[in-house]
Amino acid sequence: MMRIIAGTHRGRKIFSVPKDKFVKPISARIRQSFFDIVRPYVTGAVMLDLFAGCGTVGLEALSRGASKAVFVEKDGLCVKIIEKNLAALEFTEKGKVLKADVLSGLKWLEHFADYKGYDLIFMGPPYRTAENLPLFYSMETLTMVAQAGILTPTGMVAVQHHKKELLSEVPGLDHVRHERYGDTDVDFYRLKK
Repeated sequence: MMRIIAGTHRGRKIFSVPKDKFVKPISARIRQSFFDIVRPYVTGAVMLDLFAGCGTVGLEALSRGASKAVFVEKDGLCVKIIEKNLAALEFTEKGKVLKADVLSGLKWLEHFADYKGYDLIFMGPPYRTAENLPLFYSMETLTMVAQAGILTPTGMVAVQHHKKELLSEVPGLDHVRHERYGDTDVDFYRLKK
């Protein structure tokens, strides 16, 4: 069972999808480490949770003081679970769930940040297909984030990916930090100065 780790809703349950559904939620260890790293950016932040799954990262951000979280997920069951979590945690006014394919483009998301951009963007694209074939969406999505201009000048974007998915330079973004947790990497980027 997943729970909120810290903040106003610490210890509260997060609903998840059935185990037979091909969704792998972020581990509590990686989530805690991510929030330790981005702690200075969370309070009052507008958060974007891409490939949101059950919405765990965005929900945690709201508990820790983010002013708003936008969740983008294409799976209908996951969208319903995020909405259920927002309602159960009384975050309905602070959260917006959008059923969409992240890979179809991101520019349209500026509207949901009131055209000011996102202070924190987290993406956890799926590692594999249901047929167990590897997926490599991280570079494509990072490039779309940079091109869409949806990150605030002081914002941070983080991507969780399999260690075998190697990331290269992203035009418009500076790589600022790399963390490894077993077979999972998390890389952090900021806008180029």
